[in-house]
Amino acid sequence: MARILDECTDEAKLARILMRPGFNPKDRRMTDSFESILDDHSIEVVVECMGGLEPAHEYIVRALMSGKHVVTSNKAVVSTYFSEFVSVGEKYGGTLRIEACVGGGIPWIAGIEKAKRIDAIIGFSGILNGTTNYIVYSMLKDGTDFAEVLGKAQELGYAERDPSADIDGLDVRAKTMISATVAFDVRCTDLVPTSGIRNLTRRDLAFFGNHGRTVKLFGHGVCKDGRYAVAVEPVAIPMETLEAHVPLNFNIATLTGKTIGELTFYGQGAGGDPTANAVVQDILDIAHKNFPTYSFVHKDSQALIYEPELLRSSYVIRTEAPVCDGRVYEPGAYIVRDITALQARELLDEALKSDPTSFMAALGERK
Repeated sequence: MARILDECTDEAKLARILMRPGFNPKDRRMTDSFESILDDHSIEVVVECMGGLEPAHEYIVRALMSGKHVVTSNKAVVSTYFSEFVSVGEKYGGTLRIEACVGGGIPWIAGIEKAKRIDAIIGFSGILNGTTNYIVYSMLKDGTDFAEVLGKAQELGYAERDPSADIDGLDVRAKTMISATVAFDVRCTDLVPTSGIRNLTRRDLAFFGNHGRTVKLFGHGVCKDGRYAVAVEPVAIPMETLEAHVPLNFNIATLTGKTIGELTFYGQGAGGDPTANAVVQDILDIAHKNFPTYSFVHKDSQALIYEPELLRSSYVIRTEAPVCDGRVYEPGAYIVRDITALQARELLDEALKSDPTSFMAALGERK
């Protein structure tokens, strides 16, 4: 981020860098005192990229209470404390910008905000995690096992040492909650049916390939008649779809508006430069007095109702557990027709009790 600021714009400059106590300063801008940042009235924007819930939550609240604007790439803290941050910012004159939280370098949040100015967003879906997309892409391209590809992703910096947030869908869950909050103007529930790709095998990809499909991890949401639903799950999508061919660490996200129809955004979803680019874009928006409006914090009396029935699909479950009476899809895999994402997650949980290797994916519609 510092390099992009220094090389690409004269509208903002990096003033301070907060370091852990006991650090060895290599730059005069480094400090271990957050108080000095809050007390410096020449600093208008605080950028938080540390990750996790604490002390990130505390720092963001204190920065907003000091009247400063905050830019963050921390999807975990935003999905957990979104309402609090917006409320505190409104009270003390600070604003929150979150473009880097979802989709890396893709202008996804900005795209939703722009579309919403004249349109109602009725749905969204997308591949929102570069790590899992890289894993599936590499498994298909190179014929390698999940564990081997995951190790390579960790070497490249796409996956953390503990990859659970990525491969279990928790990262996409946070991004989906944020996307729904912005798109639907709702205090998005944290009871999001969430499944990942931890148990995905080459065999799974092969038998879905026999049916002209491949697997991608999706976050999606729908809003209709004062109700909404969201879910995170692997989806077996037809090979003729655009999403089936998203390579490496790239993301793709689509919103659907009542009048605009489908708008699709594509770009790198993992890596330092794409994320830093989104952070700097937010800083420049603040410099230009382009502040977001998050009206969901004022809608308690008109809150949308969470309705799992809005997200229904047929699912394929590969398991040795005796929990499925659907018809055979491939040997050892069965189709369960027309159930909600919540019911699918419950079915998978039951299967995992007897067969910890069980895997499930929704069947995406053919267009």
